[in-house]
Parts: sequence; structure tokens; C-alpha cells
Amino acid sequence: MLQHRKFSVSKLIIHAIFIFLSLCCIIPLLIILGVSLTEEHSLLVDGYHLIPKVFSLDAYEYVFSGASSVMRAYFVTIVVTVAGTFLHLLTTAMLAYALTRKEVTARNFISFLVFFPVLFSGGLVPSYMLIVRTLHLKNTWTVLIIAALVSPMNVIIMKNFFKGIPESLIESARMDGSSEYRTLFQIVMPLSTPVIATVGLFTAISYWNNWMQCSLYIETPDLYMLQYLLQSLMKNIKNIMGNMDKIHGLEQAAMALPSEGARMATCIMSIGPIILLYPLLQKYFEKGLTIGAVKE
Repeated sequence: MLQHRKFSVSKLIIHAIFIFLSLCCIIPLLIILGVSLTEEHSLLVDGYHLIPKVFSLDAYEYVFSGASSVMRAYFVTIVVTVAGTFLHLLTTAMLAYALTRKEVTARNFISFLVFFPVLFSGGLVPSYMLIVRTLHLKNTWTVLIIAALVSPMNVIIMKNFFKGIPESLIESARMDGSSEYRTLFQIVMPLSTPVIATVGLFTAISYWNNWMQCSLYIETPDLYMLQYLLQSLMKNIKNIMGNMDKIHGLEQAAMALPSEGARMATCIMSIGPIILLYPLLQKYFEKGLTIGAVKE
């Protein structure tokens, strides 16, 4: 009875700690949502609150004032995220599988080429010259995808996970006449759902939050991604607020801008869709990261 009571008390403490940590993550997000739904004057007078004192959708109306550009940015971001994540997983899985096969004679050299940029990188200038002057990919969809097509760390994680698959299973497939591609796609990858889901989610978040590629290589507004468009929107608000004393007649217009609410509205818009993936893939995280991160 005493042992059972000690176990229950310790379990209760652990649950309390995790509930507290969960609230520390959830409450700031709810405050951001509440601020985005609060009237701007109420924010200046009453400050931030979890529940809006004066409900208003002015911030979202301002963000969607250029609705066509926002919807276009959403479309571009979704296409780039889906296509980039799929191609990233395909490339990473094929490369990681090849590096686990002992019969690949150049696998050590290929591993060196993959992991060397982790320690030594050429920097931004050579990358820009390669993409713009050599490959001529400026202002194209392709540049938004290929820049993050291979991640050395994801290759390491997936490679170590593939090593955990029994070699006898692969040998049996070969004896039955299975090609390497069929072995990878019909045997290895179905057994690697945890690591694929984990790497896929991290990759999707990376593509979704990517604004650097747009700032460097995209000048056409039709190819702006959501994060870059929202960042440009925030810069416009900042410029108006900073110059309202210098330009006659701008002060009244600046006071009408929902600057604080718009900032929070952009946060909600940017994290809203991608955060829905977490509940769906949560069960794969622990197994995928633990097995994939442990070297044999």
C-alpha cells in the first residue's frame, strides 16, 4: 500500500509538472490570439489580455485588405511546402539507403561530400552566384524548393534508422528478385514510418517558415511566400508609424492602423495551418528521433 501510494504521488507530481509546462506553451499562444481579436485602442488603454475586452476583427481585415495577394501567397507556400517536403523525403531516403549498403563502393566518399558542408560552408555569396548566374533560377518556383532539398542531419537520422532494419529482410527480398528501388519503396520505407513522419514534419515546418529564399531570389510578387509577404506587411506598418510625424496628414491614418493587432494576426495566420500537423504526427516523434539518433 505504501509503495502504491508513493508511486501515485510521484506520478501526480510528474503530471503536474507536464501540465505546468504545457500551460507555459499554450497560454502565450492564446494571448496572441486574444490580442489579434482586440480593438487597437483597447490594447493601448488596457494592455494585453487573454480574453479581448473590446472584440474587433480590424487586424484581420487589414491583413486581408490585399486578399488576392494573401491568398496567392498561401497557395505558393502550400505548393512549395508539399512539393519540397515530398522531394526532400524522397531524396533523403534514397541517399540514406544507399549509404547503408556495403556494396556501394563510393559510399564513404559520398558520406564525406554530404557531411562536409556541416562543418565548412561556402557562404551566401557562392550560393547566390550559383543559383542566379549559373543555374538561372531567379524568380522561379524551383529555387524555393531545391535550396533545402538535402539536409545532412536528416540524412544521418534516416541512415541510422535504416540500419535498424534486419539485413535478413532485405536479403530475402533480393532472393525473391526484388530490385533496389522496390526494396526501398515497398519494404524499407513502410517499416520506417516513424522517422519519415518526423523528418517530414520538420522539413514541412522549415519550408513553411522560409522567407530567406524569397528575399534573395524572388522579385515577382506572384511568387511571394506567406512569411515574406507578412514580413513585408509588418515593415510597411513600421515605416508608416515611424514617418507619421514627417508627412502631413499621415498621422491620422497611422493612428487608425491596427499595428499591434496586425502583428499578432500575422503570427496566427503563419502558424495556424502548420500547427495542425502536430497532433497527427505526435505518436511518431519519440520513436523516430530516438532510434534515428542512436548510432550503432
